[in-house]
Amino acid sequence: MRVTLPRALSKLGHCSRTQAERLIAEGRVKLNGRRAMDPSIWVDLISDLIAVDGQTVSASAKLYIMMNKPRGVVTTRDDPDGRATVFDCLKLQDMPFVSPVGRLDKASEGLLLFTNDTVLAQRLLDPVTNVPKIYHVQVGGEIGTPELEQMIFGIPSDGELLRATSVDLLRRGSKHAWIEVELREGRYRQIRRMLEGVGLDCLRLVRIAVDTLRLGDLQKGDSRSLTTSEIASLRKRAGLE
Repeated sequence: MRVTLPRALSKLGHCSRTQAERLIAEGRVKLNGRRAMDPSIWVDLISDLIAVDGQTVSASAKLYIMMNKPRGVVTTRDDPDGRATVFDCLKLQDMPFVSPVGRLDKASEGLLLFTNDTVLAQRLLDPVTNVPKIYHVQVGGEIGTPELEQMIFGIPSDGELLRATSVDLLRRGSKHAWIEVELREGRYRQIRRMLEGVGLDCLRLVRIAVDTLRLGDLQKGDSRSLTTSEIASLRKRAGLE
């Protein structure tokens, strides 16, 4: 399997591609015993030998982690503005490099997956695999059947037609309501844009499930490893088993 050197370091679970490019520019990476300074060089993951700071880089054991992302933290490893990130919550000491599978924006919360299994991550994000993601959303304003149906039929936004697979009313109060939204596509700020399109405010957005994997009673900011059966279920959904 041939990939560029930064992608190779990412696939082997050593670091992100951005971090790999930095390591290469600093002259800390060797390929087959020679210093590699060109990030566009191609690498054979099976036959080529990569080393960083003199240490051979080999494939890390696969890790699968879920977190209950708190509101107010960003889904990135390094934030130039110094904001709290999901990696501040995730205890990474003596843990191989992992990346989030997709994103939740700063104001959103709930189930966020991390893994160094890049094949599974790509398949879960691919629209072709049709993986359902379920959200509980607190809505400000009056919402009824017309708005719920419109979110399923489609709402035009910035040249895109945004659709939910299903939308159900969970409960309604005098000033706000809770709805459950299922998506099988991952457009930028999709639920917030859909609500804006029907004249409603998104007060709170919580992802509670990815396919059969549920957030459950995992506390905000906490994380845990997936069970063997949970991993097998996700891999089956992604067409890998």
